[in-house]
Amino acid sequence: MKARVLVVDDEKDILELVTYNLKKEGFQTETSANGEEALRMVRKGRYDLIVLDLMLPGIQGMELCRILKSSENTSSIPVIMLTAKTEELDKVLGLEMGADDYITKPFSPREFIARVRAVLRRTQERPSAAKVIIGDLEINPDTYQVAKQGKVIRLSATEFKLLHYLAQRKGKIFSRDMLLDAVWKDEAFVEPRTVDVHIRRLRTQIEDDPANPAYVKTKRGIGYYVDVDVTS
Repeated sequence: MKARVLVVDDEKDILELVTYNLKKEGFQTETSANGEEALRMVRKGRYDLIVLDLMLPGIQGMELCRILKSSENTSSIPVIMLTAKTEELDKVLGLEMGADDYITKPFSPREFIARVRAVLRRTQERPSAAKVIIGDLEINPDTYQVAKQGKVIRLSATEFKLLHYLAQRKGKIFSRDMLLDAVWKDEAFVEPRTVDVHIRRLRTQIEDDPANPAYVKTKRGIGYYVDVDVTS
């Protein structure tokens, strides 16, 4: 089945460029020019990916991403932020709101399609099926769910894969480059800083005290790990 993509941008030329290239590569596409309409469409329809401009009339792209990622019904839909802003802070904020990738305008159609395919591949691949338990966290790759003391925690597909990968290898320290290779695989456009942002977002979801993490820890100057003797 062809992947269904919603493109949200108030610039007509960008909408036409993006949808033309998506359709040429076999994707089903729908479009919206504002945040309110896009939110209604997502709540009513089924989408495999959302391409979302940062600057929108009405609900801004950043806020729309936050709303989607905080809802149980829409949190699993991957989001690619598309914007003219290039400042590092905007990239970090977008990722911290739950975006799966961030593309700045102008961009080449080839790069855009490559990143769409990469995000879809990353979010649709499934880890090995065995449950992993660390402390009072239960990580279930069959359902892509994490439960803490029986309460389900909503994670994005990338956050889940990152946690699952580290939890399966308790005690081993992974650098950012190693985690990029393992979780993001061959996505050449992903920056190492992306790992830090996803770790920080993951900690806000699973840790009682994100500043003093019990699960995903940092070895300063080296990388991240799950302690062999992790306790909640």
